[in-house]
Amino acid sequence: MPGRRKAAISPNVKRPSVAELSAARDRTVPDVIAKDLRVLFVGINPGLYSGAVGHHFARPGNRFWPTLHRSGFTETLLSPFDEHELARYRLGITNVVARTTARADELADDELRQGALLLIMKVRKYRPAFVAILGVTAFRAAFAEPKAVLGLQSRELAGARLWVLPNPSGLNAHHQLADLAVMFRELRDAADARTP
Repeated sequence: MPGRRKAAISPNVKRPSVAELSAARDRTVPDVIAKDLRVLFVGINPGLYSGAVGHHFARPGNRFWPTLHRSGFTETLLSPFDEHELARYRLGITNVVARTTARADELADDELRQGALLLIMKVRKYRPAFVAILGVTAFRAAFAEPKAVLGLQSRELAGARLWVLPNPSGLNAHHQLADLAVMFRELRDAADARTP
């Protein structure tokens, strides 16, 4: 889309200033993606912190990386700056909507639905075994599934098994880290059973 800026990727930038966070609005964070992944994790959209540092789930307090480790997806606790290490576990990250915002509720349903169409094209191209959408409310809006619940969905997404997990943001008080780890572990077990 015109006007979108790619985020600068610099591991030296750990705590962006208020000005840097403000300047990160509408940036994009590069996908961590490859063909034939076991699981492609799909965030709603990057936050300003991720846009400022150029890495997924980068805001301190986001529980994505600890949850991956506690659920057994990774042997060690990775940080956002280690996201390239996901390839050795055949895991990837993308988003429903590419542009950064301060809050996910800044996204209109139309933007989420358009993002869902783009996600379908990515899934067709890269052929992951599972697609895990991280956020049931965004999933409902993006895919016109108002009654969807967490867990394995009855439908597939462009040939991939479709799973919905809670948003791992620290702002999501409905699910604590231990709960997230249990839910992610269910997906890991299903992915282990389905993929060599």
